[in-house]
Amino acid sequence: MPTLIKDQKTFDEVIKEPNLSVIHFQAEWAEQCIQINDVLDALVKQSDFANIKFYSCPAEEVSEVALKYNVEAVPTVILFQSNKKIDRIDGADVAKLTETIKLHKGVSENKTQSLDERLKSLINTSKVMLFMKGDRTTPRCGFSRKIIEILNDTGVTYETFDILQDEEVRQGLKTYSDWPTYPQLYVNGDLIGGLDIVKELLASGELPATLNG
Repeated sequence: MPTLIKDQKTFDEVIKEPNLSVIHFQAEWAEQCIQINDVLDALVKQSDFANIKFYSCPAEEVSEVALKYNVEAVPTVILFQSNKKIDRIDGADVAKLTETIKLHKGVSENKTQSLDERLKSLINTSKVMLFMKGDRTTPRCGFSRKIIEILNDTGVTYETFDILQDEEVRQGLKTYSDWPTYPQLYVNGDLIGGLDIVKELLASGELPATLNG
């Protein structure tokens, strides 16, 4: 079944995801919403749609979101990707709903492949690559500042990428590397980890060998 969105904070997090998100604005009292839910339930179970996230959002309970996206009646289904609204289906048009999701599924897969290639290229920009908030001269969080201090002390050559300047990279790298936080340190294209891992390597004396491996 589609995952329930209960508040605006959750909604805002969902639509940032690099994968295609299908959000059904619905109400329990509306019979047409049951029909749409049945269609989405069927799609959730199909392996072809495994990379798509399906959600249900009670329009009356999360009214500020419904108002923002001009949801005037239920059911309304809106498709999002990387914080952008890419399509919508108003009413219980099952055929149009299915066709629209299939259409954007193909586009989404191409975009994901393209993003993965870009992330791989960025990760391999330098032997030692740090994705952080800010840059080496102007870190924009305490964790990023500390890891910069550690790297500078080692004397290793490294490059940085400011994830605050690129939302696609910021969200996509979390999925690509299965690491939800920043900073993220890579050596020879492989993820080493965040600040805690780097501090552990420093304390054990393994950091120089890891950076030069």
